[in-house]
Amino acid sequence: MIPRHITIDAGNPYDLAQFWSTVTGWPVADGDEPGDDEVLVVAPAPVPGLLFIAVPEGKTVKNRVHLDWGPTERTRNEEVERILSLGGTIHEDHRMPDGRGWVTMKDPEGNEFCVERSEAERAG
Repeated sequence: MIPRHITIDAGNPYDLAQFWSTVTGWPVADGDEPGDDEVLVVAPAPVPGLLFIAVPEGKTVKNRVHLDWGPTERTRNEEVERILSLGGTIHEDHRMPDGRGWVTMKDPEGNEFCVERSEAERAG
């Protein structure tokens, strides 16, 4: 068995999917439109897609599960700045003076995720 989707509750699935589509570079599924109750961001196989589902209540507590992202084309710090420019916010900054660490961020609806160092930064 493999995961097909990572499902995320959303007040506005289409807008949140657009944010994540821009962050990841992955497309929103054909036919998904504003106002839809389910909107899929299609990931390259075998990575699971991001499925945003409309829920009536807003986010009120810390996520029990979140995604840790590793940049592939930028450094961690460059990726954090790019996501900030797209509407994300910094929740907790765990970067250390020696370059290690990560940044916990929030998407426009407050869902937490982390940006870690890139593979090149971890290698050295």
